[in-house]
Amino acid sequence: MYELDLRSRIPIYEQLIEKFKRLIISEVLKANEQLPSVRILAKELTINPNTIQKAYRELERQGYIYSIKGKGNFVAEIIQNVNAEKANKLKDELTKLFSEAIYLGMKKEDIIKIVLEIDLLVIGEERR
Repeated sequence: MYELDLRSRIPIYEQLIEKFKRLIISEVLKANEQLPSVRILAKELTINPNTIQKAYRELERQGYIYSIKGKGNFVAEIIQNVNAEKANKLKDELTKLFSEAIYLGMKKEDIIKIVLEIDLLVIGEERR
């Protein structure tokens, strides 16, 4: 469930953040569900607990999880307004990226193909 690429140039805590985001957004992890403790997850992944803690802090800062002192970390409920705001930011970023890609000569079909490949990748990970 929590597979990491230790050879990747992407820092481990960032990989963890992205993995948890995917699991939360795809509702594999449900609202108010408790996440594994820092100690247990660190042992399972054989990585430093500080790395897990750093990822959890960032996820909490972004609103994906919340913590209860002495109890642990839990999946936050997805608030539509927060999601709408994030979706608008992403739309703006994608508009800039797609505009640049078209300017550099990419064809519309190539961009659509990339989006479809990403969609298949995300759906494939949800089914694992």
